[in-house]
Amino acid sequence: MIKITLPDASIREFPEPVTVAEVAASIGAGLAKAALGGKVKGKVVDTSYLISEDSPLAIITARDAEGLDLIRHSTAHLLAYAVKELFPDAQVTIGPVIENGFFYDFSYKRPFTPEDLTAIEKKMTELAAKDEPVTRRVLPRDEAVAHFKEIGEFYKAEIIASIPANEDVSLYREGKFEDLCRGPHVPSTGKLKFFKLMKLAGAYWRGDHNNEMLQRVYGTAWATKDELQQYLTMLEEAEKRDHRKLGRELDLFHIDEHAPGLVFWHPKGWTVWQGVEQYMRKVYQDNGYLEVKGPQIIDKSLWEKTGHWDKYRDNMFTTESEKREYALKPMNCPGHILIF
Repeated sequence: MIKITLPDASIREFPEPVTVAEVAASIGAGLAKAALGGKVKGKVVDTSYLISEDSPLAIITARDAEGLDLIRHSTAHLLAYAVKELFPDAQVTIGPVIENGFFYDFSYKRPFTPEDLTAIEKKMTELAAKDEPVTRRVLPRDEAVAHFKEIGEFYKAEIIASIPANEDVSLYREGKFEDLCRGPHVPSTGKLKFFKLMKLAGAYWRGDHNNEMLQRVYGTAWATKDELQQYLTMLEEAEKRDHRKLGRELDLFHIDEHAPGLVFWHPKGWTVWQGVEQYMRKVYQDNGYLEVKGPQIIDKSLWEKTGHWDKYRDNMFTTESEKREYALKPMNCPGHILIF
């Protein structure tokens, strides 16, 4: 007998290996319908995951933080599915979960347009309504590389080729679309109901400006319609207070294409800056702090060493000089550490 210990310390016994979905169904039809995944011995898994030994198990639903991550992760793949349906020549690359949502990068012969974004979201809604099952399979690395090359997904093949040769890789399929992914995913596309595509951007493959510029699509996804609407309302309110908008409307500063990442201060704005700076300097002096100043751009290697590059590189402005790559600093601390 296999003993499954639930969060309330109750134990359910099964005569043979059992999936997370089957355990949920044994508890109740409502939980079976709501289940998005499970947590077995602390690891988040698919509802199809087979438990073959005594284990603690928590059923994950949309009410759980892990459930929201599952929804967002799966919605990113739904986005890729929709793009492939509308633009078969597009190649998929990566699509991680980020704060409040997700993005997915695509290689395509032209930039996506706002009209494309509307069409993609509509297609996502159609695919979600089909409630297609999401299934997982595992392939040896080399077989997976060959598979993605065969279907013309060369970015995926490149990613897989960087994995050690002795490792297997997992693929997830929904409908006609199959993607490389460690998972886990929601059990079917019908679980994905409350999402919105937010914006388009460009992003270099692997964050290297020497590589192709990809088309990045940002989106958000939530567990309920109310949560989605609350988030969109919050963004609308934040937009009214956006510093770029206020800077322009109040004639404080402007941002120009001739100096990406930098600000052109107008007289009113520079007066405000000086007032804040003088106040801060007095606070420093009154509290015994010493003031220093570091360079505005620093070699990329320092940002890699501190970990900033991995976290912020997509939003960092870079430039080259004498065969060295530099980045405009997103924060002071690495430079100050070098001083002290």
